[in-house]
Amino acid sequence: MSKGINYSKWDHIEVSDDEDDTHPNIDTPSLFRWRHEARVKRMEELAKEKSDFEAEWKQVASQIDEAQRQADAGDSAAASRLAQLKDRLSKLEAHRQELAKKEKSQPLNIDTICKEGKTRTIINKAAAQPPKPRTDEETWKNLEEFKQKYDKEIKKFGMFSKFDDAQRFLEEHTHLVCEAACDRLVLWCVDLAVEEKASLLEYVTKQCICLQFLLKLGAELGTDPRNCLRQFYARLRDPQPEYMRAFEEELAAFRQRVQDRAKARLEDAMREYEEEQRQARLGPGGLDPVEVFDSLPDSLKACFESKDIALLQKTLAEMPIDEARYHMKRCVDSGMWVPDASSKKLLEGDEAGAEAAGESEEEAEGEAANIFVTGRLDPVDQQRSFIGKTSIDR
Repeated sequence: MSKGINYSKWDHIEVSDDEDDTHPNIDTPSLFRWRHEARVKRMEELAKEKSDFEAEWKQVASQIDEAQRQADAGDSAAASRLAQLKDRLSKLEAHRQELAKKEKSQPLNIDTICKEGKTRTIINKAAAQPPKPRTDEETWKNLEEFKQKYDKEIKKFGMFSKFDDAQRFLEEHTHLVCEAACDRLVLWCVDLAVEEKASLLEYVTKQCICLQFLLKLGAELGTDPRNCLRQFYARLRDPQPEYMRAFEEELAAFRQRVQDRAKARLEDAMREYEEEQRQARLGPGGLDPVEVFDSLPDSLKACFESKDIALLQKTLAEMPIDEARYHMKRCVDSGMWVPDASSKKLLEGDEAGAEAAGESEEEAEGEAANIFVTGRLDPVDQQRSFIGKTSIDR
C-alpha cells in the first residue's frame, strides 16, 4: 500500500494579522505589526546563518583540495593540515543537519506559503503625435541627400538575384530598409527602362518589390521593418502559393507601371525637343516656317521646293492680289522671304507693286537677288524636300 501525503506541516501556521479576538486594552494593528516584524527578523537571521554556513563550507572544501594536492606531492605538514580540515568539514556537516531541522521546524506563514508567480508593470505612454506632412520640396531634398550618401549601396542591392544575398546585405546595411531607398530604386527602374536595359531592369524591379513588401510587413505588424528581415525572406524562400501569387502579380504590375512612366518621359522629352526646335525656327514675325510652308498652295510649294525665283514671280502674278499678299506676308513673318522695295509695296497693297511682280521673266531674274531669301524648314522632317536653312544663289 502506497504511503499517503503528509499534511502535518499545515498543522502549525503562524498568522499575525487575521485574529479577530484580542484584548480590548491592546491596540490590534500595533500587535499585528509587531508580530510580523518579529517573524521577518527571525527569517532574516536564519537566512544569514545559512549564507555564512555556505560560504564557510566552500572555503573549507577549497582548502581541503589544496591540502590534498600538497600532500600528494609529499608535503608532511600538508597531510597534518588535511586531517584538521576534514575534521572541521565533518563538524560543518553536522551543522548543516541542524540548520535543516531548524528550518523545517519553523511554522509556515504568509511569507512562505504565498510566492509571487508572475508580475508585470504597464506604464501608459503618451499618444505619439502624428508627424507633420512634408512638402514635395522637402521630400525631394531628403531623397537627393539620401541618394548622394547611399547611392552605390542602393544600386548594389538592386542587382542581387538571390534572396540569401539580398537578406545578408540588408542585415549589414539596415539603413537601406526605408522609404527613401525604395523611392530611389523606383527612379532607377524608370531610368533603366528609358535606356532599354531590360536584363538589369528585371533584377532591380524584383528587389524594389521585395523592399516594398518588407516595409508593408513591418507596418502590418506594427514594428520596425528591420526586425522582420528574417521572417520576410524565410517566407520568400518557402512561400505559400497565395503569397507568391500576390508577389508575382504586384511585380508584373510594377514593371508595367515602369514601362508606362518611361514611355511618358520619352514623349515629354520629345515634345520639349520639338518645342525647342520650333522656337529656334521662328521667323522675325513669330511664325514657324514649317507651318507656313505646309499652308501654302501647291503652286507656291513647288516654287520653294525648286528654288525657282522666276517661277515664284510668275505664280504670284497669276494669283489674286489679296491671296498673294496674304501668303507673302506669312512668308516674310516666318523668315522664308526677305522682300525688297517692290515686294513691300505689294504687302502694303500698292497695285504698282503687283504689276512689278508680273514683269517679264528676264527682269524678274534680275531683281530676284534683292527680293527673296528662301526659307528655313524643319531639319528633322525627312518627308519634305526643302530641308535646312538655305539661300538662293545670287
